[in-house]
Amino acid sequence: MELTKEQYNIVHSTGNIKINAVAGSGKTTTIIEYAKARPSTSKILYIAFNKSVKLEAAKKFSAAGLSNVKVETAHSLAYKHIVFKNNYRVRPQGYKTYEIAELLGLEGNGEKHAKFIVANHINKFISYFCNSDKTKVQELNYLEIVSDPKAKAFVSTFYNYIEKQTRMLLGKMDKGEIGIIHDFYLKKFQLSNPQLNYDYILFDEGQDASGAMLDIFLKQKATKVIVGDTHQQIYGWRFAINSLEKTTFKTFHLSTSFRFGGDIANLAMKVLEWKKRIGIKTQVQITGKGTAGEINSKTVIARTNLGLLLKAIEYVTEKKKVKNIYFEGNINSYTYASEGASLYDVLNLYNNRRGQIKDKLIKEMKSMEELEEYIVKTEDVQLGMMVEIVKEYGNKIPGIIKAIKEKHIDDDNKENAEMIFSTVHRCKGMEYDAVQIVNDFITEEKLEKSASDINEESLDLGKLNEEINLLYVAITRAKSRIYIPEPLLPEGLPASGQIHLIRTAKEEEKPNLPTTKQRTGVNDTEKAYSVDEIRIKHEGAYRPWTPELDDELTIMYCEGFNVKDLAKHFGRTKGAIRSRIKKLELDELYG
Repeated sequence: MELTKEQYNIVHSTGNIKINAVAGSGKTTTIIEYAKARPSTSKILYIAFNKSVKLEAAKKFSAAGLSNVKVETAHSLAYKHIVFKNNYRVRPQGYKTYEIAELLGLEGNGEKHAKFIVANHINKFISYFCNSDKTKVQELNYLEIVSDPKAKAFVSTFYNYIEKQTRMLLGKMDKGEIGIIHDFYLKKFQLSNPQLNYDYILFDEGQDASGAMLDIFLKQKATKVIVGDTHQQIYGWRFAINSLEKTTFKTFHLSTSFRFGGDIANLAMKVLEWKKRIGIKTQVQITGKGTAGEINSKTVIARTNLGLLLKAIEYVTEKKKVKNIYFEGNINSYTYASEGASLYDVLNLYNNRRGQIKDKLIKEMKSMEELEEYIVKTEDVQLGMMVEIVKEYGNKIPGIIKAIKEKHIDDDNKENAEMIFSTVHRCKGMEYDAVQIVNDFITEEKLEKSASDINEESLDLGKLNEEINLLYVAITRAKSRIYIPEPLLPEGLPASGQIHLIRTAKEEEKPNLPTTKQRTGVNDTEKAYSVDEIRIKHEGAYRPWTPELDDELTIMYCEGFNVKDLAKHFGRTKGAIRSRIKKLELDELYG
């Protein structure tokens, strides 16, 4: 193959290097050519980010005739060195909050659900430690990664207890008393200071590597190559540290994308320029040399599960003729929180059907208010999103999910889907002919407001930087065409041949709908949901109900006001009004 000048320089480089590669720039192809240029007697290790990337890379190296290249993930390496030698039992699904509370015999000290809140933080503390490069739990300050004031106050009160119990649970894993989690054996591998017998080690997706992974990599004697895209770091919540920026190797660039053309390249660069708003200097050049082809794969990409489900609900309820849709990662993964609680568990709590709740943690909650208090103190984003959906759609949820599942096709038939739905995290590394962006990403306006509202000491630049990266990753999944909501389009960048604008109608024209009608650049009538628009429209939705507000609600209910009018009056969602009516038993008393 004919190499670009950038690729040629990488292939013929010497010593340790890092490669900053923009989306769609052929980094795997470049790495294969790099391996080809090394002596055939060289032992080469290629470290992939996850199993799916590992399998795909193994096929490509094999097809290139590179039998001297071993393909692994960091976890598969650790598994072979640690799990087998210690005869550990692996618990792949990890531990749920209530299981940690039971295993450690946690005490609540009188505060409501305190033992479960403590257990939740222990789980996160373990993940924080195992992904770090530190040797002891005590070397970390867990408070540094807690941001909500109520959660921070709780952790501060119980810090010593949380830290002690974190070490206790790690000790139980180390002794083999309980099954170990994936993060644990990777940590154990790092702490063993392994020396890997290879001449070259190629580390892919370096921007998403954890401190533990980077520590293992940097301590090897082999010639080291780390490759990734600084602007594709979107796993800060998994304690990725953007290892590309942490290494001091000679830097090379891959700035030509063969995935998309100039229009999408310009859009991506303009979004990355937003980083200047928060004081992050970035000089990225993307040259788009991809050519637009036929539109065979159409995909909706959202920032959150909530935003994606709202869009999917709209799609299946309004486009009755659609037969096949597909969710990256399977539809079931969007209706369950990471610890196993389902959307149906939250709905059953909402309906006070406690006997039908399967998850033990949700079953401990006596009301939605208690669950929401737990969510605030643990910063459990996934559970919070489920509560939002339940409040908005209530008992329509089973029918809606059933309709979505009836149209959902399996992995083998993905190419037959009329529309693919995915969050950014689940479509990382993939590409689609046409992409529609859901309006639940950060905007330039919100970015500026965040930077001005928060003083510099408390401003979390990392999180804001990652929010920009999320939009960049979503945009760069598109090969030929992209549909983007007007609020997300960078100022001064017009719609063009590959970029179609979804114009948002004024909110006051549709004051009682959680959606806004829009038109695309090709005159297709669409709708787009914005989670933030819902929250702005219902500004009072998160204020606690006071006795005065309850009295006002009771009077208006008795006067015959309907739920729609009550929601508008109180600035809350219809689901929140129904929930409060049920809590006050107004139907039973005055219905």
